[in-house]
Amino acid sequence: MEALFGGSFDPVHIGHLAAAETAADALGVAVRFVPAREQPFKRGGRGATPEQRAEMLELAVQGNPRLRVDRIELTLPAPSYTVRTLRALAEREPGNRFVLLLGADAAGELSSWHEAEALPGLVEIVGFARPGSGAASHRMVSRTIPVPALDVSATAIRERVAQGRSIRYLVPEAVREYIAAHGLYRFEG
Repeated sequence: MEALFGGSFDPVHIGHLAAAETAADALGVAVRFVPAREQPFKRGGRGATPEQRAEMLELAVQGNPRLRVDRIELTLPAPSYTVRTLRALAEREPGNRFVLLLGADAAGELSSWHEAEALPGLVEIVGFARPGSGAASHRMVSRTIPVPALDVSATAIRERVAQGRSIRYLVPEAVREYIAAHGLYRFEG
């Protein structure tokens, strides 16, 4: 069994990594980051390309044997639907069982997801709960894992880059260097 942690990761930051590491501990499984090709709820942004986001994830998890990146959504049609990804994984890896990791925001939107009613038949859904914020609650969420409260977001990181401010210690150093080398997020508005 492995845990799947999907999202745009635009860019991946220490909050994502801390949540994944905590889930790996709590569940005793490896965690796969699954970057979305195009999230249905976040269309039309000017962020990094799907390939760049996957490359930053690879840099972020390098050296951690419990974390890895799966680019399956980059090979599937847009927009990225979790149910489509889970079916593709089941076809590619018959017999492997998965846990889907969700934050409170994603769990709150779960009912509006494409074919949401099919999810429990494909995967166990486990939510994250940060101290001081709401738990990932939805009838499909089987359990909740407490994760460290880190006040960092991809939106804030993109804004800091656009303003020419430092993102050191908010993202892994290799990701910070990648963002600078590729001129990402300089024109966010």
